[in-house]
Amino acid sequence: MRNPFIFIGFLSIWMTGHSQSTWEVEAADIDPNHYYGVTVANGVVGIVSSPDPLKVKDVVLNGAYDYYQRGRVSNILKTFNHVNADLIIDDVQINRSNIRNFKQVLNMREATFTTSFDFEEKASVESTMMSLRHLPYTALIVFRVKAKKDITITPSSILEAPDHLSDVRNYYAEIDRPHVKIPLMTSVANSPSGRLKVAASNSFIFEEPHGQEPVLIHEDWDYNRHLLKFTKKIKAGETYTYSIVASTVSSEQYEDPHNEAERLTIFARLEGRQRLYDYHVKAWKELWESGDIEVVGNDDVTRDIRFALYHLYSFARKGTSYSLSPMGLSGLGYNGHVFWDTELWMYPPILMLQPEMARSFLEYRFERLEAAKQNAFAHGYEGAMFPWESAADGSEDTPVWALTGPFQHHITGCVGWACWKYYQVTRDKEWLRTRGWPILENVAKFWASRVERNGPGHYDIKNVIGANEWQENIDNNAFTNGMAITALRYATQAALELGLEPDPDWLHVAENIPILQFPDGTTRENATYDGVMIKQADVNLLAYPLDIISDPAQVRKDLDYYAERMAPNGPAMGAAILAILYQRLGEPDKAAAIFSDSYKKNEVPPFGVISETPGGTNPYFATGAGGMLQAVLSGFGGLHITDEGIGQTDYKLPKSWEKLIIKGVGVENKEFVITNH
Repeated sequence: MRNPFIFIGFLSIWMTGHSQSTWEVEAADIDPNHYYGVTVANGVVGIVSSPDPLKVKDVVLNGAYDYYQRGRVSNILKTFNHVNADLIIDDVQINRSNIRNFKQVLNMREATFTTSFDFEEKASVESTMMSLRHLPYTALIVFRVKAKKDITITPSSILEAPDHLSDVRNYYAEIDRPHVKIPLMTSVANSPSGRLKVAASNSFIFEEPHGQEPVLIHEDWDYNRHLLKFTKKIKAGETYTYSIVASTVSSEQYEDPHNEAERLTIFARLEGRQRLYDYHVKAWKELWESGDIEVVGNDDVTRDIRFALYHLYSFARKGTSYSLSPMGLSGLGYNGHVFWDTELWMYPPILMLQPEMARSFLEYRFERLEAAKQNAFAHGYEGAMFPWESAADGSEDTPVWALTGPFQHHITGCVGWACWKYYQVTRDKEWLRTRGWPILENVAKFWASRVERNGPGHYDIKNVIGANEWQENIDNNAFTNGMAITALRYATQAALELGLEPDPDWLHVAENIPILQFPDGTTRENATYDGVMIKQADVNLLAYPLDIISDPAQVRKDLDYYAERMAPNGPAMGAAILAILYQRLGEPDKAAAIFSDSYKKNEVPPFGVISETPGGTNPYFATGAGGMLQAVLSGFGGLHITDEGIGQTDYKLPKSWEKLIIKGVGVENKEFVITNH
């Protein structure tokens, strides 16, 4: 069995002596005043890094929402910080001011985050953290202290509550068995409104034989913080290793989160460090083997692509009914709510490379179908009207001051569109019958009731906000109308696929929804659009991903018109659409320049995590990662989803790309190799 001591030490030596690989993202020149952390996550628990040694910034728990600190709408919950640590060496507590050679490295292949530093001439320290892929509620942190002189260390494991949790209760116990002693530090609290109970528990894992472990001291500091510590003497030249396992859950996941957090921590503690690490790495290896992208000849682009994939994989998990927010599990951005960002931006690359992971996003919508029906009823429509911002129960959770909540109706089409795309990729008829069809049928009913029937070719959709949110309460928005047409057609196809009789009115409505044009034939964004700057792509989405506009001359006319009207400070994903369309029009180098522009100018220090806009401060913007990956897969890679599954058109690559290798496509795990020719 491979020794993890060797692995962790090898990582440090390798990074010191070699240039950055395409699997690693390194931060060596760290300015704490300009620091935007990287996230390690497993689709349920997200842990955001900190510029302080042995600390983390936030711990985010997926699926748990409550009302606090963000106005009158719910927010994804920051749970206990259960993985913070302190270290005292020879009576001096480690902090930023007394260490040197401070470096942090994300290993994307294994989803491990390693921090290393030196303390005076006495010791080198490494900590490696992972949100365990195979255990959705549990994290592992491995610490190594290499003594350069004889030293005495006092490590602490800290469990503290964020200010918004109330009625915090702290507990400590030791479970004593003949073969093992398990220290167990636990905290339990209520969410701000009292709707949820939240719990976290952690324990040390020692390398010493049973009976020779260090003596532990538990300290209660205040109601929101307690810690567990020990003291150890290390001789010069020796390396001492210890670990912490930590679990967190809420009553959203378990009726009894207190006991379950402790059970999960006990389980992980008795699995041991080696087995936890091995299973975690195995799970990530399987993910990468079933979905990876490499640009031969351009290591920087390969690393950037893998960084985007790493984040989407980290924020999602198959076998759940969790969806994705624009910021994933990287913090509280956009309150952790679910928008069209999932279905139109993050979902397509996940669907192509990890179909079962993508299914979780659709399960999230299916479980909230009744809430969407209630929303349609409340607005005087039939079928289902999905909310612009969705959280725990699927009701509208957009702040009242934002008009997007009542008017950005294209989200309902996006949900239906995503359902049919899943069926096209998987051909899972049972899923279509039990999950996809109930959604598609109600989406079609919504659009059939939403249009205003003003004569042939004038089934208008009035008073909406489109993809370009800077134009509010407009009529016949291009993207909204195009998505309605597409959803009505897909619902009809779904019925026929299942041997059902589709409502003939659906196609009738689709054929009479207008797509407006200017006198010169350019597609008009809405009935009153007059050429002003736009926030992001809207009309261009009709060419991709909707394929409503397919004539190359029309695609170019629209592209040339709207590309120069795209705001330079708009969200990252808009430029990705332009890159795809220029690539499909046979201009790969122009597409590559726009592709780079779609994310590089949004990178923030020290890891290059991307923000929503250039100069933004709200990373990680997973929506932008989704757009960037679509540019790679459906632009440069030529992949497209049709009724025949995932097909491929062979386009010429940018000059700096020798070869594009896409592994693990679709349910067949196909590999596509695109070369310059």
